Amino acid sequence: MTAARTPLIAGNWKMHKTVEEAEAFIQALLPRVATFDSVDVGICPPFTSLQAMVDSARGSIVRVYAQNMHYADQGAFTGEVSAPMLSELDVHGVILGHSERREYFGETDKALALKVPKALEAGLEPILCVGETEEERERGDTERKLRHQIQEDLAKVPEDRLADVVIAYEPIWAIGTGLTATPEQAQEACAFVRALVGQRSEDAAQRVRVLYGGSMKADNAAELLALPDVDGGLVGGASLEAEPFSTIVGAASA
Repeated sequence: MTAARTPLIAGNWKMHKTVEEAEAFIQALLPRVATFDSVDVGICPPFTSLQAMVDSARGSIVRVYAQNMHYADQGAFTGEVSAPMLSELDVHGVILGHSERREYFGETDKALALKVPKALEAGLEPILCVGETEEERERGDTERKLRHQIQEDLAKVPEDRLADVVIAYEPIWAIGTGLTATPEQAQEACAFVRALVGQRSEDAAQRVRVLYGGSMKADNAAELLALPDVDGGLVGGASLEAEPFSTIVGAASA
């Protein structure tokens, strides 16, 4: 991690927390992270809690991100929300292409190629998720998979906006399994992601933030965050409680 890139720790709550539970969490988190000024902190609640979290986090260092959005501004897409709807709520950004969206809900690279520039256009910071399955890693296909996702998903992003996309490398085999990529595996993959961006723009490659996502916890965060090409974390389970999440934020600001 270079001094030019501010680390980002974003907590992806997935389908957890009612509004009441979210309020209890944010009140416990805010005092714990108030003194960390060298790190960006994000929480990614379900749609139902977005407005409440934006209101409760206002004036603090905590930013609020949605977990998904559609690429159209409006239309007959039951159950979806659009970029303008998120912008109206004052959310800071949106996760796009999480492996669970890809696996369970048929999210495609074709759709992401439309979603990423749409988010940027709406003033939202996209966190684009990429990563390989266990089978792909065992076959030696990690780089092929990452190259395909980065090239396809960022294809319509103008060169001068590439650095405004946050890219989260999430080895799918390490999500919710308790397995974590070794520091060597995480650094190798995040450096490769940065190099792929560099094929479009070397300047963007130096500025783009690459996060590690895949069972980052309070006890392994410091080691992962010290890696030269890891600029933060997309945290799952460990982001559901204020104490371990704030510990990870503290490791990023150290």
